[in-house]
Amino acid sequence: MKKLLSLLILSIVVFSCKQAPETTSAENTEGDLEYLSFEGRDDQFTGGIKMIPITTPKGNFKVWTKRIGNNPTKKVLLLHGGPGMTHELYSCFDGYFPQEGVEYIYYDQLGSYYSDKPDDLDLWTTARFVEEVEQVRQALGLDASNFYLLGQSWGGILAMEYALKYQDNIKGLVISNMMSSIPEYNLYAQNVLGPQMDPDIYKEIKALEEAEDFGNPKYGDLLFQYYYTEHVLRMPPDEWPEAVMRSLTHANNQVYVHMQGYSEFGITGDATLKNWDIKDRLKEIKVPTLVIGAQYDTMDPAHMEWMSKEVQNGRYLYCPNGSHLSQYDDQKTYFNGLIQFIDDVDKKAF
Repeated sequence: MKKLLSLLILSIVVFSCKQAPETTSAENTEGDLEYLSFEGRDDQFTGGIKMIPITTPKGNFKVWTKRIGNNPTKKVLLLHGGPGMTHELYSCFDGYFPQEGVEYIYYDQLGSYYSDKPDDLDLWTTARFVEEVEQVRQALGLDASNFYLLGQSWGGILAMEYALKYQDNIKGLVISNMMSSIPEYNLYAQNVLGPQMDPDIYKEIKALEEAEDFGNPKYGDLLFQYYYTEHVLRMPPDEWPEAVMRSLTHANNQVYVHMQGYSEFGITGDATLKNWDIKDRLKEIKVPTLVIGAQYDTMDPAHMEWMSKEVQNGRYLYCPNGSHLSQYDDQKTYFNGLIQFIDDVDKKAF
Protein backbone atom coordinates (compact mmCIF):
# COMPACT_ATOMS: atom_id res chain seq x y z
CA MET A 1 0.00 0.00 0.00
CA LYS A 2 2.77 2.43 0.88
CA LYS A 3 4.39 1.81 -2.50
CA LEU A 4 1.08 2.43 -4.27
CA LEU A 5 0.47 5.66 -2.44
CA SER A 6 3.96 6.80 -3.36
CA LEU A 7 3.17 6.09 -7.01
CA LEU A 8 -0.23 7.72 -6.83
CA ILE A 9 1.06 10.81 -5.12
CA LEU A 10 3.20 11.44 -8.20
CA SER A 11 0.01 11.57 -10.23
CA ILE A 12 -2.54 13.32 -7.96
CA VAL A 13 -3.62 16.87 -7.65
CA VAL A 14 -6.22 16.95 -5.49
CA PHE A 15 -4.57 21.53 -9.28
CA SER A 16 -1.44 36.51 -19.89
CA CYS A 17 -1.54 38.87 -17.18
CA LYS A 18 -2.75 42.39 -17.93
CA GLN A 19 -0.13 44.89 -18.78
CA ALA A 20 0.46 47.31 -15.94
CA PRO A 21 -0.33 50.90 -16.78
CA GLU A 22 2.62 52.92 -17.96
CA THR A 23 4.16 54.98 -15.18
CA THR A 24 7.43 56.72 -14.53
CA SER A 25 10.27 54.82 -12.93
CA ALA A 26 9.80 56.81 -9.73
CA GLU A 27 6.11 55.88 -9.57
CA ASN A 28 6.90 52.22 -10.17
CA THR A 29 9.54 52.22 -7.47
CA GLU A 30 7.24 53.90 -4.96
CA GLY A 31 4.45 51.41 -5.67
CA ASP A 32 6.78 48.42 -5.43
CA LEU A 33 8.16 49.61 -2.11
CA GLU A 34 4.69 50.10 -0.65
CA TYR A 35 3.44 46.73 -1.91
CA LEU A 36 6.44 44.81 -0.62
CA SER A 37 6.95 46.67 2.65
CA PHE A 38 6.63 44.86 5.99
CA GLU A 39 6.87 48.10 7.92
CA GLY A 40 4.41 48.18 10.81
CA ARG A 41 3.29 44.58 10.26
CA ASP A 42 3.31 41.98 13.00
CA ASP A 43 4.77 39.37 10.63
CA GLN A 44 7.87 41.33 9.63
CA PHE A 45 10.14 39.14 11.75
CA THR A 46 9.03 35.98 9.88
CA GLY A 47 8.80 37.51 6.40
CA GLY A 48 5.02 37.18 6.26
CA ILE A 49 4.69 33.74 7.82
CA LYS A 50 2.17 33.20 10.58
CA MET A 51 1.40 29.98 12.41
CA ILE A 52 -2.25 30.59 13.24
CA PRO A 53 -3.76 28.85 16.29
CA ILE A 54 -7.02 27.04 15.59
CA THR A 55 -9.44 25.31 17.93
CA THR A 56 -11.00 21.96 16.98
CA PRO A 57 -13.16 19.40 18.82
CA LYS A 58 -9.98 17.32 19.11
CA GLY A 59 -7.74 20.01 20.57
CA ASN A 60 -5.77 23.08 19.55
CA PHE A 61 -3.35 23.14 16.62
CA LYS A 62 -1.56 25.60 14.35
CA VAL A 63 -1.80 26.12 10.60
CA TRP A 64 0.80 27.76 8.35
CA THR A 65 0.12 30.92 6.33
CA LYS A 66 2.36 33.29 4.40
CA ARG A 67 1.22 36.72 3.22
CA ILE A 68 2.64 38.32 0.07
CA GLY A 69 2.23 42.05 -0.55
CA ASN A 70 0.01 44.82 0.80
CA ASN A 71 -3.33 45.90 -0.60
CA PRO A 72 -6.11 47.18 1.68
CA THR A 73 -8.92 46.15 -0.69
CA LYS A 74 -7.56 43.08 -2.54
CA LYS A 75 -6.52 40.18 -0.31
CA VAL A 76 -6.83 36.64 -1.73
CA LEU A 77 -6.76 33.60 0.55
CA LEU A 78 -5.75 30.50 -1.44
CA LEU A 79 -7.39 27.16 -0.57
CA HIS A 80 -5.35 24.30 -2.01
CA GLY A 81 -6.71 21.04 -3.34
CA GLY A 82 -6.29 17.47 -2.26
CA PRO A 83 -7.45 17.23 0.43
CA GLY A 84 -4.03 16.99 2.02
CA MET A 85 -2.01 18.75 -0.69
CA THR A 86 -0.15 22.03 -0.04
CA HIS A 87 -0.02 25.72 -0.97
CA GLU A 88 2.87 24.91 -3.31
CA LEU A 89 0.38 24.20 -6.11
CA TYR A 90 -0.12 27.97 -6.26
CA SER A 91 3.55 28.96 -6.57
CA CYS A 92 2.97 30.35 -10.07
CA PHE A 93 0.81 33.12 -8.52
CA ASP A 94 4.14 34.76 -7.67
CA GLY A 95 4.54 35.39 -11.39
CA TYR A 96 1.29 37.35 -11.78
CA PHE A 97 -0.18 38.86 -8.62
CA PRO A 98 2.69 41.09 -7.42
CA GLN A 99 2.88 43.25 -10.55
CA GLU A 100 -0.90 43.71 -10.32
CA GLY A 101 -0.67 44.80 -6.68
CA VAL A 102 -2.87 41.95 -5.46
CA GLU A 103 -2.12 40.77 -1.93
CA TYR A 104 -2.39 37.00 -1.49
CA ILE A 105 -2.02 34.51 1.32
CA TYR A 106 -0.60 31.02 0.99
CA TYR A 107 -2.18 28.60 3.46
CA ASP A 108 -1.66 24.96 4.34
CA GLN A 109 -4.81 23.48 5.82
CA LEU A 110 -4.59 21.38 8.98
CA GLY A 111 -2.97 18.06 8.13
CA SER A 112 -0.98 19.53 5.25
CA TYR A 113 2.79 19.62 5.13
CA TYR A 114 3.69 22.97 6.70
CA SER A 115 0.88 22.91 9.28
CA ASP A 116 0.31 20.61 12.23
CA LYS A 117 -0.49 17.03 11.17
CA PRO A 118 -2.60 15.36 13.87
CA ASP A 119 -3.30 11.65 13.36
CA ASP A 120 -7.07 11.58 13.81
CA LEU A 121 -9.56 10.74 11.06
CA ASP A 122 -12.35 12.54 12.92
CA LEU A 123 -10.72 15.86 12.00
CA TRP A 124 -11.07 15.37 8.27
CA THR A 125 -14.59 16.64 7.69
CA THR A 126 -15.79 19.45 5.47
CA ALA A 127 -17.66 21.14 8.30
CA ARG A 128 -14.56 21.26 10.51
CA PHE A 129 -12.43 22.65 7.67
CA VAL A 130 -15.03 25.41 7.17
CA GLU A 131 -14.62 26.47 10.80
CA GLU A 132 -10.84 26.37 10.35
CA VAL A 133 -11.05 28.78 7.40
CA GLU A 134 -13.20 31.11 9.48
CA GLN A 135 -10.61 31.13 12.27
CA VAL A 136 -7.85 31.83 9.73
CA ARG A 137 -9.88 34.69 8.27
CA GLN A 138 -10.33 36.28 11.66
CA ALA A 139 -6.66 35.90 12.55
CA LEU A 140 -5.60 37.59 9.30
CA GLY A 141 -8.05 40.47 9.66
CA LEU A 142 -9.90 39.70 6.43
CA ASP A 143 -13.45 40.97 5.92
CA ALA A 144 -16.04 41.89 3.30
CA SER A 145 -14.10 45.03 2.37
CA ASN A 146 -11.09 43.08 1.12
CA PHE A 147 -11.50 39.28 1.37
CA TYR A 148 -11.38 37.24 -1.85
CA LEU A 149 -11.58 33.47 -1.29
CA LEU A 150 -10.13 31.25 -4.01
CA GLY A 151 -10.44 27.48 -3.84
CA GLN A 152 -9.35 24.95 -6.43
CA SER A 153 -10.46 21.30 -6.65
CA TRP A 154 -11.07 20.21 -3.03
CA GLY A 155 -10.35 23.83 -2.15
CA GLY A 156 -13.33 24.70 -4.36
CA ILE A 157 -15.57 22.43 -2.27
CA LEU A 158 -14.28 24.13 0.85
CA ALA A 159 -14.80 27.60 -0.66
CA MET A 160 -18.40 26.80 -1.63
CA GLU A 161 -19.18 25.38 1.81
CA TYR A 162 -17.59 28.39 3.49
CA ALA A 163 -19.63 30.78 1.33
CA LEU A 164 -22.86 28.98 2.15
CA LYS A 165 -22.24 29.64 5.85
CA TYR A 166 -20.12 32.80 5.99
CA GLN A 167 -20.56 34.68 2.72
CA ASP A 168 -21.21 37.94 4.55
CA ASN A 169 -17.47 37.96 5.26
CA ILE A 170 -16.49 37.67 1.58
CA LYS A 171 -15.91 40.34 -1.06
CA GLY A 172 -15.41 37.90 -3.95
CA LEU A 173 -15.51 34.13 -4.38
CA VAL A 174 -13.49 32.08 -6.90
CA ILE A 175 -14.39 28.43 -7.54
CA SER A 176 -11.60 26.99 -9.64
CA ASN A 177 -11.80 23.62 -11.39
CA MET A 178 -14.48 22.10 -9.17
CA MET A 179 -18.01 20.90 -9.79
CA SER A 180 -20.81 21.33 -7.25
CA SER A 181 -21.67 17.62 -7.14
CA ILE A 182 -19.38 14.66 -6.55
CA PRO A 183 -21.91 12.15 -7.97
CA GLU A 184 -22.00 14.17 -11.20
CA TYR A 185 -18.20 14.39 -11.18
CA ASN A 186 -18.05 10.60 -10.90
CA LEU A 187 -20.46 10.20 -13.81
CA TYR A 188 -18.37 12.56 -15.94
CA ALA A 189 -15.21 10.62 -15.20
CA GLN A 190 -16.79 7.23 -15.84
CA ASN A 191 -19.06 8.05 -18.79
CA VAL A 192 -17.15 10.77 -20.65
CA LEU A 193 -13.44 10.84 -19.81
CA GLY A 194 -12.93 7.12 -19.28
CA PRO A 195 -14.32 6.06 -22.66
CA GLN A 196 -12.02 8.58 -24.35
CA MET A 197 -9.08 6.40 -23.35
CA ASP A 198 -7.77 3.46 -25.28
CA PRO A 199 -10.47 0.79 -24.66
CA ASP A 200 -7.99 -1.79 -23.44
CA ILE A 201 -6.39 0.66 -21.00
CA TYR A 202 -9.77 1.79 -19.68
CA LYS A 203 -10.90 -1.81 -19.24
CA GLU A 204 -7.77 -2.59 -17.23
CA ILE A 205 -8.23 0.45 -14.98
CA LYS A 206 -11.88 -0.42 -14.36
CA ALA A 207 -11.02 -4.03 -13.56
CA LEU A 208 -8.46 -2.92 -10.96
CA GLU A 209 -11.00 -0.54 -9.40
CA GLU A 210 -13.77 -3.13 -9.29
CA ALA A 211 -11.36 -5.53 -7.58
CA GLU A 212 -10.39 -2.70 -5.20
CA ASP A 213 -6.80 -3.53 -6.14
CA PHE A 214 -5.60 0.01 -5.49
CA GLY A 215 -2.37 -1.38 -4.06
CA ASN A 216 -1.34 -2.70 -7.45
CA PRO A 217 1.45 -0.46 -8.83
CA LYS A 218 -0.06 -0.96 -12.28
CA TYR A 219 -3.09 1.10 -11.21
CA GLY A 220 -1.04 4.19 -10.45
CA ASP A 221 1.11 3.72 -13.54
CA LEU A 222 -1.89 3.53 -15.87
CA LEU A 223 -3.59 6.55 -14.35
CA PHE A 224 -0.50 8.68 -14.52
CA GLN A 225 0.44 7.75 -18.07
CA TYR A 226 -3.02 7.81 -19.65
CA TYR A 227 -5.14 10.09 -17.44
CA TYR A 228 -3.20 12.59 -15.35
CA THR A 229 -1.06 13.93 -18.19
CA GLU A 230 -4.27 14.45 -20.19
CA HIS A 231 -6.62 15.83 -17.54
CA VAL A 232 -4.66 16.97 -14.46
CA LEU A 233 -1.66 18.76 -16.01
CA ARG A 234 -1.22 18.61 -19.76
CA MET A 235 2.54 18.47 -19.86
CA PRO A 236 5.00 15.61 -20.26
CA PRO A 237 5.87 14.25 -16.81
CA ASP A 238 9.45 15.50 -16.97
CA GLU A 239 8.13 19.05 -17.57
CA TRP A 240 5.78 19.21 -14.60
CA PRO A 241 6.75 22.28 -12.53
CA GLU A 242 9.03 21.63 -9.58
CA ALA A 243 6.55 23.26 -7.18
CA VAL A 244 3.80 20.87 -8.28
CA MET A 245 6.04 17.85 -7.79
CA ARG A 246 7.08 19.19 -4.39
CA SER A 247 3.46 19.52 -3.36
CA LEU A 248 2.75 15.96 -4.46
CA THR A 249 5.64 14.56 -2.46
CA HIS A 250 4.51 16.60 0.56
CA ALA A 251 0.91 15.38 0.37
CA ASN A 252 -0.75 13.77 3.39
CA ASN A 253 -2.00 10.37 2.18
CA GLN A 254 -4.19 9.85 5.23
CA VAL A 255 -6.28 12.95 4.59
CA TYR A 256 -6.39 12.41 0.83
CA VAL A 257 -7.47 8.77 0.83
CA HIS A 258 -9.95 9.22 3.69
CA MET A 259 -11.82 12.04 1.93
CA GLN A 260 -11.09 11.60 -1.81
CA GLY A 261 -9.99 8.02 -2.30
CA TYR A 262 -7.00 6.70 -4.22
CA SER A 263 -7.08 8.75 -7.40
CA GLU A 264 -8.44 11.75 -9.29
CA PHE A 265 -10.39 9.39 -11.57
CA GLY A 266 -13.57 9.89 -9.58
CA ILE A 267 -14.08 9.15 -5.90
CA THR A 268 -12.98 5.63 -4.98
CA GLY A 269 -13.67 3.29 -2.07
CA ASP A 270 -15.51 4.65 0.96
CA ALA A 271 -14.09 8.17 0.75
CA THR A 272 -16.19 10.58 2.77
CA LEU A 273 -16.73 13.07 -0.07
CA LYS A 274 -18.40 10.54 -2.38
CA ASN A 275 -21.94 11.83 -1.76
CA TRP A 276 -21.14 15.54 -1.44
CA ASP A 277 -23.57 17.62 -3.51
CA ILE A 278 -24.62 21.25 -3.06
CA LYS A 279 -25.79 22.03 -6.61
CA ASP A 280 -29.31 22.80 -5.37
CA ARG A 281 -27.90 25.39 -2.93
CA LEU A 282 -25.78 27.39 -5.39
CA LYS A 283 -28.62 29.89 -5.77
CA GLU A 284 -27.99 30.89 -2.13
CA ILE A 285 -24.59 32.33 -3.03
CA LYS A 286 -25.02 36.05 -3.63
CA VAL A 287 -21.46 37.41 -3.51
CA PRO A 288 -19.64 38.10 -6.80
CA THR A 289 -18.45 34.68 -7.95
CA LEU A 290 -16.01 33.58 -10.63
CA VAL A 291 -16.18 29.94 -11.72
CA ILE A 292 -13.17 28.67 -13.65
CA GLY A 293 -13.48 25.65 -15.93
CA ALA A 294 -11.17 24.08 -18.49
CA GLN A 295 -11.67 22.04 -21.64
CA TYR A 296 -9.55 19.07 -20.58
CA ASP A 297 -10.28 19.17 -16.84
CA THR A 298 -11.20 16.16 -14.74
CA MET A 299 -14.30 18.27 -14.04
CA ASP A 300 -17.06 18.87 -16.58
CA PRO A 301 -16.62 22.40 -18.00
CA ALA A 302 -20.30 22.53 -18.99
CA HIS A 303 -21.32 21.90 -15.38
CA MET A 304 -19.01 24.66 -14.19
CA GLU A 305 -20.45 27.09 -16.72
CA TRP A 306 -23.91 26.16 -15.40
CA MET A 307 -22.69 26.88 -11.85
CA SER A 308 -21.72 30.42 -12.87
CA LYS A 309 -25.31 31.03 -13.93
CA GLU A 310 -26.86 29.33 -10.94
CA VAL A 311 -25.23 31.60 -8.35
CA GLN A 312 -26.84 35.02 -8.01
CA ASN A 313 -23.92 37.08 -9.32
CA GLY A 314 -21.59 34.90 -11.33
CA ARG A 315 -19.12 34.90 -14.21
CA TYR A 316 -17.57 31.97 -16.08
CA LEU A 317 -13.90 31.84 -17.10
CA TYR A 318 -13.19 29.15 -19.70
CA CYS A 319 -9.64 27.91 -20.25
CA PRO A 320 -9.66 26.26 -23.72
CA ASN A 321 -6.20 24.72 -23.36
CA GLY A 322 -6.34 23.94 -19.66
CA SER A 323 -6.92 20.91 -17.49
CA HIS A 324 -7.30 20.52 -13.72
CA LEU A 325 -4.26 22.67 -13.01
CA SER A 326 -5.12 25.30 -15.60
CA GLN A 327 -3.09 27.90 -13.71
CA TYR A 328 -0.17 26.11 -15.36
CA ASP A 329 -1.32 24.65 -18.68
CA ASP A 330 -3.52 27.60 -19.71
CA GLN A 331 -1.77 30.18 -17.57
CA LYS A 332 -2.36 33.41 -19.47
CA THR A 333 -6.08 32.77 -19.86
CA TYR A 334 -6.37 31.81 -16.21
CA PHE A 335 -4.60 34.84 -14.77
CA ASN A 336 -6.05 37.35 -17.22
CA GLY A 337 -9.56 36.31 -16.23
CA LEU A 338 -8.83 36.01 -12.52
CA ILE A 339 -7.16 39.42 -12.23
CA GLN A 340 -9.93 41.04 -14.29
CA PHE A 341 -12.52 39.59 -11.89
CA ILE A 342 -10.69 40.92 -8.84
CA ASP A 343 -10.34 44.35 -10.44
CA ASP A 344 -13.99 44.49 -11.51
CA VAL A 345 -15.27 43.54 -8.05
CA ASP A 346 -12.91 46.05 -6.44
CA LYS A 347 -14.20 48.82 -8.74
CA LYS A 348 -17.81 47.73 -8.18
CA ALA A 349 -17.99 47.13 -11.92
CA PHE A 350 -18.93 43.47 -11.70
